[in-house]
Amino acid sequence: MLRTTLAMALACCTSAAMAQMNPVGLWKTIDDKDGSAKSEIRIAETAGVVSGKIEKVLDPKSKPDDKCVECKDDRKDQPIVGLELMRGLKKSDTRDNLWDGGSIVEPSTGKVYKVQLTPIDGGKKLEVRGYIGAPLFGRTQTWIRVQ
Repeated sequence: MLRTTLAMALACCTSAAMAQMNPVGLWKTIDDKDGSAKSEIRIAETAGVVSGKIEKVLDPKSKPDDKCVECKDDRKDQPIVGLELMRGLKKSDTRDNLWDGGSIVEPSTGKVYKVQLTPIDGGKKLEVRGYIGAPLFGRTQTWIRVQ
């Protein structure tokens, strides 16, 4: 009986830890240039496809009614809060803890990049790598899990 209880407790702890090793959740974006918090992004998964929306803007220079005026696609002139920042990511078939195959937009410039997401530090942080062409040619931000 004691062994069964311990096994169940260990299984619950293991599955809870594994659940955190994915990008789904609320993340605080940290600017890779100046280290400041810029926004909170809600990442969700639907039918195996991951996307992320801007839930809150933290940058004091931004206004609540700002729009993505530089965007070139369907996000053009959409409000920044609620904007689908990332779309089309799927769990990698070749690497554990990697989501790729999607894109991310930089609202300030409207530029769209390929993107990779990698949970690190037990799922407390998320490496977000935006790039053009190959991942070698890009930059990485490390976001902090809020929930």
